[in-house]
Amino acid sequence: MNKTISAFVFGLALAGAAQAQTVVTDTDGNGSYSIEELTAAYPDMTPELFAQVDVNGDGSVDADELAAAREQGVLAN
Repeated sequence: MNKTISAFVFGLALAGAAQAQTVVTDTDGNGSYSIEELTAAYPDMTPELFAQVDVNGDGSVDADELAAAREQGVLAN
């Protein structure tokens, strides 16, 4: 029985880890993310990667652009 419970708990832990998502914080509250805000969540962020995520080229990443980058695998969840 202990093995069954252990396997169940392990499965729940894996499921939780699979659904974990990198949190990006809009520190200035303007409704979009700057390169500095994305770099805080994604330390490997480069200006080139930011430009790739910033599809419309306005210098900030909105929620839709962030979601698209995650869905396309450009950024990790």
